[in-house]
Amino acid sequence: MAAVAKQKYTNEEIKARLVFMVGLGLTCSFLFSVMAILYGLLFVVQPMEQAPNDSAGWSVLSSMLLTLSGGLIGLLAGNGLKDKQPPPPTP
Repeated sequence: MAAVAKQKYTNEEIKARLVFMVGLGLTCSFLFSVMAILYGLLFVVQPMEQAPNDSAGWSVLSSMLLTLSGGLIGLLAGNGLKDKQPPPPTP
């Protein structure tokens, strides 16, 4: 069998893959959290009075969602900053 030579990734390609994977992870956890909150609000029977544990859980989830959304926005905003290309060599 012939060995296939793999091309070495450039720094920009590695950075793009890293940003994609981090963004995908943050997006999945953000969507899962939102779906869990919506499921809890819509399909779980709640008593008339809110328990202290439920109140603490909601505050933790809301803080976590704010952090995740801020991280996603920062990741997407920072992705627009590209590395400076070196000037072309002069002949």
